[in-house]
Amino acid sequence: MIELTLNGAATILDVEPEMPLLWAIREQAGLTGTKFGCGIGSCGACTVHVDGVAVRSCSLPAGEAAGRSVTTIEGLAGPEGLHPVQRAWIQAQVPQCGYCQSGMIMAVAALLEDNPAPSDEELASAITNICRCGTYQRIRDAVRSISASTEASRV
Repeated sequence: MIELTLNGAATILDVEPEMPLLWAIREQAGLTGTKFGCGIGSCGACTVHVDGVAVRSCSLPAGEAAGRSVTTIEGLAGPEGLHPVQRAWIQAQVPQCGYCQSGMIMAVAALLEDNPAPSDEELASAITNICRCGTYQRIRDAVRSISASTEASRV
């Protein structure tokens, strides 16, 4: 049994500690927004936040999430509505096939928490998720729109 906080709720998952967190989230918690891509932590489709840090859930044993706070794409939006990254994704029409987008959104949300106005170079080095459809320009546009609104609110 693994006890953790999942999307803000105390949760017990009946899984072996070595089971990848991805499968515990999908199979035990029934949250299927987190996707399986490569299984080796390279593509980023499985990205979730653990204690606010973007991690690849396919390569993190569920036991390592015990006692920690895990946020999936289903828990990113708050009571006030969609997360700013989710709103920007819609506005910029980022998704094409959409398969990688939950992981991409989670990675970008974690980056913007630490760096609200990343340069294109900082974005490229921090976000190593793979989009097979090649929506990288729309991703940059979405991040720029959030960064611009953040900068405007500081003035």
